[in-house]
Amino acid sequence: MKVSLVKKLSLGFILAVLGSIILASAISNYTVGNKFKDYLVDEHKEKIDNAVKIIDDLYGGQKNFSQINNDEIQRYAELQELYIEIRDLNDNTIYTSGKSYLQHRGMMGNGNMIGPMAGMMRNYSGINMGEYTEENYPLNIDEKEEGKIIVGYFGTSYLSSASVTFISTLNHSFLISAIAALIFGVIISIIISRQISKPLAKITETANEMRKGNLNVKAVVNSSTKEIVELSDSMNYLVESLNSQEMLRKRLTSDMAHELRTPLTTLKTHIEAFADGIWEPNSERFEVFFEEIDRMTKMIDDLRDLSKLEQTSIGLNKSRIDISKELEKIIYTFKPLYSKENYELDTSITPNIVTMIDVDKFKQIITNLLSNSYKYLKPNGKVKVELKNENENVVIKVIDNGIGIPEKDIPYIFERFYRSDLSRNKKTGGSGIGLTITKALVEAHGGNIYLESKINQGTKFTIHFPLNN
Repeated sequence: MKVSLVKKLSLGFILAVLGSIILASAISNYTVGNKFKDYLVDEHKEKIDNAVKIIDDLYGGQKNFSQINNDEIQRYAELQELYIEIRDLNDNTIYTSGKSYLQHRGMMGNGNMIGPMAGMMRNYSGINMGEYTEENYPLNIDEKEEGKIIVGYFGTSYLSSASVTFISTLNHSFLISAIAALIFGVIISIIISRQISKPLAKITETANEMRKGNLNVKAVVNSSTKEIVELSDSMNYLVESLNSQEMLRKRLTSDMAHELRTPLTTLKTHIEAFADGIWEPNSERFEVFFEEIDRMTKMIDDLRDLSKLEQTSIGLNKSRIDISKELEKIIYTFKPLYSKENYELDTSITPNIVTMIDVDKFKQIITNLLSNSYKYLKPNGKVKVELKNENENVVIKVIDNGIGIPEKDIPYIFERFYRSDLSRNKKTGGSGIGLTITKALVEAHGGNIYLESKINQGTKFTIHFPLNN
């Protein structure tokens, strides 16, 4: 049986609160009970010690016991609810406070007035309320024992009315506090549970919409919980990513259809012309066939290369090289191509930068970038290549003043087969995976590649390689 998050969290909070209340009450009750019992015993002992001291002070130095005024002893006995008796060495009773009020207390202790409270106190402090006890103490006069003092009391003599009231109030306080804490815990648990479950329910609803194929939804949650906000942001990012991937997939299908349709249409047209006798086969027309077939072959090779990059990690054969000299060599091979179209290829290369790198992969990276810039230059175009050491990174920049890339296309320019509308109009446009491969090769070296571009102003590619990777 599945339980909703609200019920599960609420039940968990309530059990935690209830358990805490029971544990805290038990510990507090036990601790206070022991301490209070010790306090009562000490207080009782002090009462008896005071009674003995009063008697010692009254009888001290007196030869005739019958002439002593025992009113102070009587008042103390009644006030402290004690039975006091004084006997001489011959066991004759010299003084007694009388037991009438003690017998009355004993009846009350066994009756209906204090009986329930007495039971509660026995359970609470372990003191017997109804048992009568007598204790004997020596009567010393001038450091000589002249008799004995008998102090009697019921168990209730441990407890004054204030003590009983205190214990009763304390127990009621524990009970009221427990009920109040439980109610408060239930309210807080419900509030917190709803604060957590409500945004999660919204995120779940968004996920269900995504499962149905609706990629235009968005999880909008109002929560101060960091993890829930992060989950919502991740869900929205996932929706945007899937939406972008869906758009790229549709565009890829369209692009591939376009790229394959063009050479196939050309071949079909030429073959129909041959079949109808409109054209005579010659080397020039067969050369067109070859170019179109070669174009499709390159496209298939690009697909295969890209598949290898995506399926397995790129194997690098690194070696320690002077990247400055290597970059100059690559640029030198492009100089004639640029000069043929009256393009300018400038450099600003910091010499003697040495790092670990795969030379062949590095050549492929730079070749792809220079070829890309070459394709989209305008008349009298210019490309500048920079190399420098910056913050423990090898920084390479390829800057051109070509046709640029629309801002809406920049986030997708490294996606496979993605080509902006402007590049699609160029006859020299490639398959659209050259930059995808370039990015994969750069990242395989632990580096990053960045793109900046503006329409009719040009494009700048920036590569960061770790200096010692």
